[in-house]
Amino acid sequence: MQKYSFDTSTNSFFNILRKKVDNYFTVENLKPSGDGKLYYKGILLVLSAIALYVVLVFFTPIPVVSVVLCMILGLNLALIGFNVMHEGSHQSFSQYSWINKISAYFLNILGGNSYYWGIKHNINHHTFTNIEGLDSDIDVKPFMRLHEGQPRRFYHKFQHIYWVVLYGISYLAWIFYEDFEKYFSGRIAPVTKTKKMTLKQHAIFWFTKIMYMCVYMVVPILVLGWLPWLIGFSIITVTCGLIISTVFQLAHVVEDTNFHAIDNQEEESKIEWAIHQLRSTANFATTNKTLHWMLGGLNFQIEHHLFPRISHVHYPTISRLVKETCEEFNITYNEYNTMLKAISSHLMHLRTLGRA
Repeated sequence: MQKYSFDTSTNSFFNILRKKVDNYFTVENLKPSGDGKLYYKGILLVLSAIALYVVLVFFTPIPVVSVVLCMILGLNLALIGFNVMHEGSHQSFSQYSWINKISAYFLNILGGNSYYWGIKHNINHHTFTNIEGLDSDIDVKPFMRLHEGQPRRFYHKFQHIYWVVLYGISYLAWIFYEDFEKYFSGRIAPVTKTKKMTLKQHAIFWFTKIMYMCVYMVVPILVLGWLPWLIGFSIITVTCGLIISTVFQLAHVVEDTNFHAIDNQEEESKIEWAIHQLRSTANFATTNKTLHWMLGGLNFQIEHHLFPRISHVHYPTISRLVKETCEEFNITYNEYNTMLKAISSHLMHLRTLGRA
């Protein structure tokens, strides 16, 4: 297996930053987890999703209202992913590990698989961010070209236009194709070793996949018929996929972030892991409290990548410490004032790479 390594000789930047963050929690007598603030938000999001599902399936409103409710349910599912599943998978939802495990399994309820996510996201993506071959989040070949190390196809010159379609169907591709590809191939990323699942993990994989199909497909088809179900299910999944993909892409695939390849790393070019995270990650709209609440702090991607086991409820304060330390070390802190500017930068990045 090919490897990519970081400079661990000093870690001076991260050591100083970590001391500041640790001191913040000590002085304020706070826990890194979200706990109460996330419990209320999580319950609200889950109950609202259940209510929307029940109304749409068993008390179906007129078509126009149903379409709107389907879009809201798609948004709702994405927010559960951001605020409950994502935090739980990083052990930051609660101070209690059993609550975090339950929170992480909400990905299975949403149709995915928490076991694969833990490896693909928590390990591969967070350790080797924007590194070709190790971070599968930037591996959408041959459909898109996200950095210069990837081959360019003639149709990539239109990727800044057709991205909406790909991001929209990404959720369906994830739960009905990518998870099964990983399951039968045993590989999470192209160059990572085969991962063997336990009997329990095999059982969870099949049970939750079948239950997802029963709840989101079989029951609605039996109650509503296949055409209303198909329209509603398409709206829900496309909305959810578009939101999730866009948010994650704005964090790493923009004009100011760096990309790397594992086959051309030189010894003298190695940097410490924390600086790599800063160069390959960007924040957006950090002053927008509504977005911060909805996205589970994923607009504070820099802080999340540096301290993934700290809940997003602390990111606004921690970001000030990160900026302060970046200034001390003369390190660039990538940030876009608004989400619109981040989206514009993402599209310009796609356009440039498609025509390069």
